[in-house]
Amino acid sequence: MKRPKIKSVRRLLVENRKARYHYEILDTLEAGLVLCGTEVKSLRANQANIAESYASFENGEFWLINSYIPEYTQGNRFNHETRRLRKLLVNRKEMFRLFNLTSRNGMTLVPLRLYFNAQGRVKLELAIARGKKIHDKRETEKKRDWNREKARLLRSQE
Repeated sequence: MKRPKIKSVRRLLVENRKARYHYEILDTLEAGLVLCGTEVKSLRANQANIAESYASFENGEFWLINSYIPEYTQGNRFNHETRRLRKLLVNRKEMFRLFNLTSRNGMTLVPLRLYFNAQGRVKLELAIARGKKIHDKRETEKKRDWNREKARLLRSQE
């Protein structure tokens, strides 16, 4: 019996826009998150922050560190801690590949997006990244400004 095709609808919750400015993105992957019920309800209300968070390999598992999911307002005594460590669900083969890449000098795992996938599960888009130097950031700004100016010039000619 064939399964019906599921549309790839992603409902974006949070995006780490500073990550592309501060880091050079080399590769991305999707990881699941182990969350408790009040965290999911709080996420459904579009309240979270992953701007200052990162992923780390500890005790044979990946953990999301310093992510902020506020307490659920109707959660009373069953609420979660806002900045607790959250376990990342990654394939074992991917886990060892990521560990080898991040153990190199200057490489880190940075979260880019937090979203609900088509099945309604919370997923995290992680990036293997290398920190940019100040001159690299200036170069990125120059390219962005030039592309913006180029688009203005093309629009004014039409």
